[in-house]
Amino acid sequence: MTAKSATAAARATVYGYPRQGQHRELKKAIEGYWKGRVDADTLRTTAAGLRRTNWLQLTGAGLHEVPTGDFSYYDHVLDTSVMVGAIPARHRAAVEADALDGYFAMARGTQDVAPLEMTKWFDTNYHYLVPELGPDTVFAADSTKQVCELREALALGLTARPVLVGPVTYLLLAKPAPGVAADFDPLTLLDRLLPVYAEVVADLRAAGAEWVQLDEPALVQDRTPAELNAATRAYRDLGRLPDRPKLLVASYFDRLGDALPVLAKAPVDGLALDFTGAAAANLDALAAVGGLPGRRLVAGVVDGRNIWVNDLTESLATLGTLLGLAGRVDVAASCSLLHVPLDATAERDIEPQVARWLAFARQKTAEIAVLAKGLTGGTGTITAELAANRADLASRATSPITHDPAVRARAAAVTDADPRRSQPYTERAAAQRARLRLPLLPTTTIGSFPQTSDLRTARADLRAGRIDSAGYEERIRAEIGEVISFQEKTGLDVLVHGEPERNDMVQYFAEQLTGYLATQHGWVQSYGTRYVRPPVLAGDISRPEPMTVRWTTYAQSLTPKPVKGMLTGPVTMLAWSFVRDDQPLGDTARQVALALRDEVDDLESAGTSVIQVDEPALRETLPLRAADRPAYLAWATEAFRLSTGGVRADTQIHTHMCYAEFGDIVRAIDDLDADVISLEAARSHMQVAQELAGHGYPREAGPGVYDIHSPRVPSTGEAAALLRKGLEAIPAERLWVNPDCGLKTRAWPETRASLENLVAAARTVRTELSAS
Repeated sequence: MTAKSATAAARATVYGYPRQGQHRELKKAIEGYWKGRVDADTLRTTAAGLRRTNWLQLTGAGLHEVPTGDFSYYDHVLDTSVMVGAIPARHRAAVEADALDGYFAMARGTQDVAPLEMTKWFDTNYHYLVPELGPDTVFAADSTKQVCELREALALGLTARPVLVGPVTYLLLAKPAPGVAADFDPLTLLDRLLPVYAEVVADLRAAGAEWVQLDEPALVQDRTPAELNAATRAYRDLGRLPDRPKLLVASYFDRLGDALPVLAKAPVDGLALDFTGAAAANLDALAAVGGLPGRRLVAGVVDGRNIWVNDLTESLATLGTLLGLAGRVDVAASCSLLHVPLDATAERDIEPQVARWLAFARQKTAEIAVLAKGLTGGTGTITAELAANRADLASRATSPITHDPAVRARAAAVTDADPRRSQPYTERAAAQRARLRLPLLPTTTIGSFPQTSDLRTARADLRAGRIDSAGYEERIRAEIGEVISFQEKTGLDVLVHGEPERNDMVQYFAEQLTGYLATQHGWVQSYGTRYVRPPVLAGDISRPEPMTVRWTTYAQSLTPKPVKGMLTGPVTMLAWSFVRDDQPLGDTARQVALALRDEVDDLESAGTSVIQVDEPALRETLPLRAADRPAYLAWATEAFRLSTGGVRADTQIHTHMCYAEFGDIVRAIDDLDADVISLEAARSHMQVAQELAGHGYPREAGPGVYDIHSPRVPSTGEAAALLRKGLEAIPAERLWVNPDCGLKTRAWPETRASLENLVAAARTVRTELSAS
């Protein structure tokens, strides 16, 4: 490629950037505000400083255009609800009294008012807050946040592009508000919403925006003709606005399919498209519709969701092809960099050879800048960068870290019988009832109990050498004793050890499996102020020694009640890690499943009668296109069954899922063949129980009656009401009583009160059933 290949100098840009700061300053400031230690002005000042730092880092790395509006105190979809005035009736008084406190009330709820429902953002591990809409919803523009952040960037002398959630995606992500008919379609509100977007866009133009980006990732999913027609109308109307900024419509996470011709024909000034993974099909599709002559194409050729270095040569080839399909081609990541950690250079403990393979947000911006330079000036301008990149890629491809012949041989030897329980569920259920002797509506929790500051301090002291292993283990034993004692006194039926030794439900296991790498500073936002450090799955997976048996058997020694063994399932181990991209995901899942199978067998041999293998990410990882789902679900459900298929009939296998749309995968849930499944249901008002019943789900289920992502304590009556609603769909002999999810993020006072009320609710409903 030569400099003459390009008709204009390519710009480097991104759609969004990690929000938290190098040391998670935003998390600390927000949680300080919630606790009254930080005032509103200090919180706003911290946030403004983080935005400034991000923008200056981006421009310092060579980016020509920075995004604004992507920064959020909690969630960008919630920010959009505020922008369009879609405030639920139950939160209006709080928002009117104090906008910031009202914002957090919508996100987290209060003791008296429930929060918005939360679910996964497409097939990522990020959670968004679901808009609640109805036929009476009145939209009203509030562009304050978007305009202020744009002005901050412009005041620094930067070229800035506001980024908004697009109107079609916003409505497609919404649900009917409580009390609204379940069949209400929020998309019918499009004509009411578009004038509000027009007003916001006009405000941004007045504030100095040359371009405004409207994100429409929902269009990469299968869409009906009516939904595609809505997209046509939306961008016809917005594109024809007088005196508007230039409009860039962005979509990502997969190929656009039938939506691409819709957007290509729209009277907008440019498209931003993903060209990584399955979305690489967008290249041929763009050529098929005649490209974007005279318009801007922002090409997402750097993977914004994984952490491996980009193949610069391959990306330049893609960009070179795209040059003939648009008036100008700019370079970007495939999506917001919100989904990756901030800076790989902060990782001091990773082997240098492996560190060469990693690219976090800062490294990705450097890659984008290099590609833009090469696209503009030709490969001769980036000779050194290309040589270094080829060496990094070759290092990874030939490393013994990535290939273990013994692991591969074991995976290849798996037979069709291995992922199958030897007895049907009816026989297993009878054997388990005889062994466990549980009451009707048995109560349990999902696994984790509050991770107190004392526990976090103990782990930090161990890492720093301030205490030895013996002192640390004594602290863990004491915590397990307290958790078991509390559960017995409260009256729970199936107990857990509380997981005090675990830093994270994936990282804990990754640190004990070969092939995984743990980071020290690789924080990624999951929701609100909840950040996780996804481990890096770099090579073939095996389990050198037992990982959970010791603490599970210790907990069991403290009580005659059954204590669940707690494991994280193979799909979730992949979904909540940065996975290798050099082999099919199904192959990696089989390796993880075999490692977990060894752990399950050891737990059973140690006397554990109930073993839970959590798969909260099964729905999250579901491909966005229906055509891709059968193949995914085949290997995903096989991997779960492979991990659990070797146990006896009287060993009860549980699984758990949370904060996703389960209706899409009810058949797959059945195919897992778990004896008991616990599911999030409190915020969605037992919707999943109805979905299970509609499918004819034949096994036991525990739809949650306690929303653990809110600080409010549900009353006994509230939990009992949810339990009665669950009984409308699931027979009492197959219904369990449990929270939505683990209790790690909750404080002890609310945990105690909530679980006491949960047990009381179960007793109340048991009494009602016995009297009926």
